Amino acid sequence: MGEEKEPRRGMVIVTGFTMLLLTMALIVFSNHGYHATVSAMRLFFDVVFPSLLPFFIFSDVLLSTGMVHYLGVLFEPLMRPLFNVPGIGSFVFSMGLAAGYPMDAVLTAKFRQQGLCTKIEGERLLAFTNSADPLFMFGAVAIGMFGQPALGAVIATAHYAGALMVGLTYRFYGIRREPKVAEQGVVLYGIFDRATESMLRARKEDGRPMGRVLNEAISESIGTLFMIMSFIVLFAVMLRVLSQTGILLGLEIPLQGLFHVLGLSPQLVPAAVKGVFEIDLGAAATAKTHAPLLDQVVLISAIIAWSGLAVHGQVASVLAETDISMKPYFVARFLHAIYSGGLTVLLFRPIEASLGGLALPVFASQDFILPRATGPTMLDAVHLSLILVAASIAALLMGATLVGGLKMLQLRWQAARHG
Repeated sequence: MGEEKEPRRGMVIVTGFTMLLLTMALIVFSNHGYHATVSAMRLFFDVVFPSLLPFFIFSDVLLSTGMVHYLGVLFEPLMRPLFNVPGIGSFVFSMGLAAGYPMDAVLTAKFRQQGLCTKIEGERLLAFTNSADPLFMFGAVAIGMFGQPALGAVIATAHYAGALMVGLTYRFYGIRREPKVAEQGVVLYGIFDRATESMLRARKEDGRPMGRVLNEAISESIGTLFMIMSFIVLFAVMLRVLSQTGILLGLEIPLQGLFHVLGLSPQLVPAAVKGVFEIDLGAAATAKTHAPLLDQVVLISAIIAWSGLAVHGQVASVLAETDISMKPYFVARFLHAIYSGGLTVLLFRPIEASLGGLALPVFASQDFILPRATGPTMLDAVHLSLILVAASIAALLMGATLVGGLKMLQLRWQAARHG
């Protein structure tokens, strides 16, 4: 993607000495590093690996069959007017909703590499499809950490509403740097025929036999998952070492004033620092802090929306082979944290009162934060995720029909007016 830039002298020196100091600290606190590694790998193999592997494989297979292209044409009337992204964004949104981080980045990178979206569209898409899975919010956080199923609906509602607000905000990102999309792509006339033609054309261009498609999908998925595991271990160890050296205490100072201005309990500052680095550790530390419940939920909503530097590292690694910039992604995560935290304040009482009883058995069984596991839950998790994918696609289809119908009426009215 162009010539490599000359590295900046100051950045090289700072990075080199930082890595040297962290390595020396890891040698000194090797016992803590070992236990952090074991805990991180247990988290990966108990939760992350079984949750993401099926979706990684199925998404590759769906892409090769042309079904993603079919859905892209079908949902263009919704995704283009609302979020200014191609219709394939609906697939990224649905899969990200069910599987969580970093499914959205994996799919966005694949679409960019195959030319299904432009650089700016990929950056818009990544901004609002980066979301946590509901099993984490309902199970691990609401039940596993707080023991209050009612909080799951509050956190999830604020999180997904905040993501949609980010998408609407980023609709105008880079709009002056790209050509205007033709209007015929957002009308319903002949949409099923266009979708079918797009699917058949994509399958013909791929041309691989399904056996090879499945084999390559499994190989690529395993490789990506072990990359994710490496980042989880790296940041878990780094956070444990920084905690032991006392460096985290220095990072808390700037947040003390900010929390005072926002009216949040200062007891939550150490948990917020952990949340900057890693989402699970930050959320768990927040739940253990002696602070008002609303303050705790607001901070957890912000941490989940921010998603942590560990997830950012995974996203950066996935996007390394594309020209998609990480700068819009970082700004989007900051906006998502603000939106989700603010929505939590507004929705806490109404949502808790109306949807507080929303807790399926599968949510209660996702308890990997607690010392003892409650039994295998993979089958329930897959069932729930498939329901979420189907529900999101159905909702998107209804929205696409409504928006496309209105757009078609507008175009006909304009044609009649000028005719």
